[in-house]
Amino acid sequence: MTGAALPDRADVVVVGGGVMGASAAFHLAEAGVSVLLVERGELSGGSTSRAAGGVRANFSDALNIALGQRSLELFGRFGERPGQEIDLHRSGYLFVLTRPEDVELFTASVALQNSLGVESRMVDVDEACRLSPLLDPDGVLGAAWSPNDGHCTPESVVLGYATGARRLGATVRTGVEVVGISTSGDEITSVDTTEGSVSTGCVIDCAGAWSPEIAAYVGVDLPVTPYKRELLITEPMPDPVDMAFTIDYATSFYWHREGPGILTGFSRPDMEPGFDTSRDADFPERLAQLAAVRAPRLLDLGVRSGWAGLYETTPDHNALLGESSRISRFLYATGFSGHGFLQGPAVGEILRDMYLGVTPFIDVTPLDVERFARGDLRPERNIV
Repeated sequence: MTGAALPDRADVVVVGGGVMGASAAFHLAEAGVSVLLVERGELSGGSTSRAAGGVRANFSDALNIALGQRSLELFGRFGERPGQEIDLHRSGYLFVLTRPEDVELFTASVALQNSLGVESRMVDVDEACRLSPLLDPDGVLGAAWSPNDGHCTPESVVLGYATGARRLGATVRTGVEVVGISTSGDEITSVDTTEGSVSTGCVIDCAGAWSPEIAAYVGVDLPVTPYKRELLITEPMPDPVDMAFTIDYATSFYWHREGPGILTGFSRPDMEPGFDTSRDADFPERLAQLAAVRAPRLLDLGVRSGWAGLYETTPDHNALLGESSRISRFLYATGFSGHGFLQGPAVGEILRDMYLGVTPFIDVTPLDVERFARGDLRPERNIV
């Protein structure tokens, strides 16, 4: 996708070639909008390709539940629209709970999910072990189970959306960096890139951990902070078994099937913010310590591969999704705090509707960046 000339003009310039940008480009192009998507690296080369691939509606916030529900519907039909195999596994999600306060939190979350049409329930220790055969029950009080959730391949999702967008007339360019946004008064006039300027009246900032840099070109402050997250994939299991995507909520240690092996990781509580994605020498040892307690059979498997990526987080661990009140037609979708990949399909629809002036399927006003000035935070707790 490198090499093609940039158009002189586009109705919308989407910045960022991860799941958010690709989904936005596809949905806009499908609606007949002329779109240019620019990515300074490779498609899905940022946070998306380094995600664990989980897709779910198991959240504590009604907006996140709705975004997860809609995205699950779209993931389920991805083979037909836009038309791409994404290796979707509806293995279910299992949040393992070892503290009384967490049982209380997830009991309330499940009640909220059920009221919004999500199939989820609390399960006892025996059922949790049946759903996740590697789970050690010692100290487990119960678990929250959502059977329609699961995981798929992030790179395939981005490829599907980007290919679909190009097929519908969008221009998708990699290796192109945005170096400025020109304005006249409160209106955007063009986007400046390393390969020239493109006239436009609308920019959608989907640059993930780097989104504050793009927003700064038009004087918009997006409070997004990146943190490194690392994971490993094991060698194949000698006797593969089906299992839920399992998260030990108290420690953030998680695992799920990845082909014949297991994808596993955790969120380090001592991690300093920054853009470093180098592998930590002590990560395997610390991961093994968690596995020894909660899934000791994982210790019998060797390590095949692994990588580190970035979570882009916000002060309340909820997304920034909206349109600037300062600059007309500057839209943003960022700061998803680890659940951006799974919400990408729904957010692409919402960005399309926001651009077209159509009422989205759900009111996302509470996720705009102005909530921090209002003191109206929306903490999401069902995250790791």
